[in-house]
Amino acid sequence: MVLIKDSTPTIKTGNSHLFKAMCQIKSRLIHIMGYYTLSTLSIELSQLPQVHARKLPRHPVPAALLGRLAVNQAAQSHGVGKMLLVDAIKRTLAVSDEIAIYAMVVDAIDERALHFYEQFGFSLLSSGNLRLFLPLKSI
Repeated sequence: MVLIKDSTPTIKTGNSHLFKAMCQIKSRLIHIMGYYTLSTLSIELSQLPQVHARKLPRHPVPAALLGRLAVNQAAQSHGVGKMLLVDAIKRTLAVSDEIAIYAMVVDAIDERALHFYEQFGFSLLSSGNLRLFLPLKSI
C-alpha cells in the first residue's frame, strides 16, 4: 500500500490537500483504500475546554482540520484508517515546526468514528456536536 498526494480540480482551490492510500500491485496503483484531506482553521477560544483555554492568548487558535477521512469498506478493520490518521498527524507536526498550529481538529461523522478518534487521544471540543481536537503538545 502506498500513500500519495493528489491534486484534483476541487482540491486545487487551495482550501485543502487530498491524500490517498492506494493498493499497489506490480507498480500499478489499482485501488483506493482510503483518503483524507488537510486544511487550516481557527478555533474560537470559547470553544476550547477551560483547562486548555486558560493557558492560551485571548484570540482564535490556529489548527489543522482533518477532513473527509474515509476507508473503503473492503479495507476496514485492516489498519488503513489508523495509517491515514498517523500520516495526517505526522504531516501536521512537521508543518507545526514552521508555523503555529495548536491542535488537530476532526468532525466525527458518527459515534463509531468518535470512538475511533478518542482512542488516539482526541477529545470533544465542545458539547452538542462531534467535533474533536488533539493538542499537538500532547503527542
